[in-house]
Amino acid sequence: MHEKVFNAVGSTPLVRIHFDSPAAIYAKLEYMNPGGSLKDRTALYMIEQAEKSGRLKKGYTIIDASSGNQGIAIAMVGAAKGYKVVITTTEKCSEEKLKTLKAFGAQVVVCPYVDRMDDPNSYHSVAVRMNRENPKSFMPNQYMNVENAEAHYHTSGPEIWKQTKGKITHFFAAAGTCGTVSGVGKYLKEKDKNIKVIAFDAKNSYYSTKGNPKHYKIEGMGIDFDTPVLYKEYIDEIIPVSDEDAFGAIKPIASKYGILGGLSSGAVAYGVSQYAPKMLEGSLGVMIFGDSGRAYLSKLNF
Repeated sequence: MHEKVFNAVGSTPLVRIHFDSPAAIYAKLEYMNPGGSLKDRTALYMIEQAEKSGRLKKGYTIIDASSGNQGIAIAMVGAAKGYKVVITTTEKCSEEKLKTLKAFGAQVVVCPYVDRMDDPNSYHSVAVRMNRENPKSFMPNQYMNVENAEAHYHTSGPEIWKQTKGKITHFFAAAGTCGTVSGVGKYLKEKDKNIKVIAFDAKNSYYSTKGNPKHYKIEGMGIDFDTPVLYKEYIDEIIPVSDEDAFGAIKPIASKYGILGGLSSGAVAYGVSQYAPKMLEGSLGVMIFGDSGRAYLSKLNF
């Protein structure tokens, strides 16, 4: 039993997915967090760190930019803690996510989709400007705040290590803000430097196109800026995945295993399915399924 909803964050299960590989590979179902995604971990951690440091005080407004899940997590935690929440997002955000944000009481500002985060009209730039103009506001700033990675270093990493009894050999995650792959990667590498840490990026992102981003449909992943949250020293490979491959992997996993992952989960599933055949017998891989496909049903043609 928990006193507050955010006390239920974490302890998500691992479920085996049988890819064409001699290795054992498990999906960590982060959509089983109370807010529906792995972003519950980062939102809660950054908010509580800000409270401890005095950056966030009673009566303040929390403002942040999000493709959806971080905003939902902030809105959930904010509601439980009594803060007003404002989330900026893009036209790419699914209708399901927009409605969820509003259900939690957040004010939502939808910004036009632009290719670069430093564009003054980008949802990130708008959030920064709103935060600057309101002296009684706090911006977690998931894209630039290393507490994003620290959240996973202190929660997801130890959890995965314990669940696998220290036998994990490969870790796979989508890279967006890079908090998950960086934080978990750092923790696991400190436990065993031989563990392989693999990130999947959107094929048309700023990073994968070497600074020439193009529009892509995947939500919740894509390295679209230079950020201190990307700990490249703990990541062995960053592999690009296309929209088509990410979307195409969602239904087979749902129909075969009863696991309906979201768009980034589809990208991870596809990427791991291609990587898995070269893994050796006795290897144990964990891949992050960051949220549920229920948040994207209006975009998926099943």
